[in-house]
Amino acid sequence: MPEATRRDILALAGGLGLLLGVPRRLMANPRDPAAGRRLLYSLMGDLPDRARPIAARKRSEEEREGYVLETLELELNGLEPVPAYFARPRGLRKPAPAVLFNHSHGGGYQIGKRELVEGRSYLQNPPYADVLTALGYSVLCTDTWVFGERSHASEADTFKAMLWQGRVLWGMMVYDSLRALDYLVTRPEVDPQRIATLGISMGSTMAWWVAALDERIKVTVDICCLTEFHTLLAKGGLSGHGIYYYVPGLLKHFTTAEINALIAPRAHLGLAGLRDPLTPVEGLDIIDRELKAVYAAEGHPERWKLLRYDVGHQETAEGRQAILEFLRTYL
Repeated sequence: MPEATRRDILALAGGLGLLLGVPRRLMANPRDPAAGRRLLYSLMGDLPDRARPIAARKRSEEEREGYVLETLELELNGLEPVPAYFARPRGLRKPAPAVLFNHSHGGGYQIGKRELVEGRSYLQNPPYADVLTALGYSVLCTDTWVFGERSHASEADTFKAMLWQGRVLWGMMVYDSLRALDYLVTRPEVDPQRIATLGISMGSTMAWWVAALDERIKVTVDICCLTEFHTLLAKGGLSGHGIYYYVPGLLKHFTTAEINALIAPRAHLGLAGLRDPLTPVEGLDIIDRELKAVYAAEGHPERWKLLRYDVGHQETAEGRQAILEFLRTYL
């Protein structure tokens, strides 16, 4: 982001003007994506060993219309089991594309992975398990920390307890998603060269963090949460995101566009609502401008696309069709 633009945004912060004097340190070498990934990963707090083995137990399997749904229990982090759904097309006989689906927040702490098979009020019908398996893709979705079968404690209490132990709630959420990807590529149904990640709201943020950190993700689709951090700060919108969202020290090192630049030149589709307070339009303009420049420099301007609709925090019918077409094109 040009420094003049950043100053203009921060000047709008008013009562947060004390932040203006805090120097911002960019990535050590913005032309070295590997260094950027290492730095971003280091900000996620004390994390379990990525080399620890993953264990999976199938709890059940059921035939649904058009697909088979497995309910799994995964050992990803050594701290607590991670329940998951794995949906695969019926009759799948060779490795095929797969999607790591990231469920949303929306205050639905009891919902979690059920979003994949049941949908949500702000998602189009049918649910993504139906439409993705109909395209021939397998889909994995886990319950993230404090959601679904893992809603043992409140979000605030979990954040505080982790902070005391040197952990970051969002870091632990992302860690589990990266480990879920480690598991996904071992499935015989999955072509490890054709994996996408997708989600809305909290799931959107998870999609672009995981894709930024792991090059095995070939296609990224984020719906309604490509939030430009500095613009959100300037507009006083911090309360719009749950406490899980905030990573200590992040703005000393990265803007939203700089994190998303780590995805380039892989295919990336963002979708946003023009009336969504979680993604202020001014911030979308900044991200779009910067990522267009990044993808053009990489020689693949066609692989970055940001679509905007005159709605709030929701997926539109037109957006759903654009997502499916993007997946067909790049996955």
